[in-house]
Amino acid sequence: MPLSPSRVKYRKQQRGSRAGMATRGNTLAFGAYGLMALERCWMDTRQIEAARVAITRAMKRRGKVWLRVFPDKPFTKKPLEVRQGTGKGAVESWVAVIRPANIILEVEGITESQAREAMRLVACKLPIKTKFITRHRVVNA
Repeated sequence: MPLSPSRVKYRKQQRGSRAGMATRGNTLAFGAYGLMALERCWMDTRQIEAARVAITRAMKRRGKVWLRVFPDKPFTKKPLEVRQGTGKGAVESWVAVIRPANIILEVEGITESQAREAMRLVACKLPIKTKFITRHRVVNA
């Protein structure tokens, strides 16, 4: 079953603004490695699920994964060959608003080379350019 909110206050939303950089969710909060968005988009529930499946398969059930985006915006669409007017279309699917600098997912418990390869596979499933990032830990020598 695709990701969607269990309940919402209003069934349909306006499109809103995708402008600007992400001011929240733009730093690693849980894992050691992450995948950062470099472009803006509406990421569909199926794209997020494809990324989740790709990362869990690539990690072979080792480590831990945190999905940092959730599709909480309803996306409406009118049926084909319907005249304009007669209100807004029905909810087609749910999307997550992605801005540049958003962290899409984080992983921990695997080596950096394994994480890089897993994130490369995930990036192929996503509709935007992404960047692999790491948490900079200070090591006392």
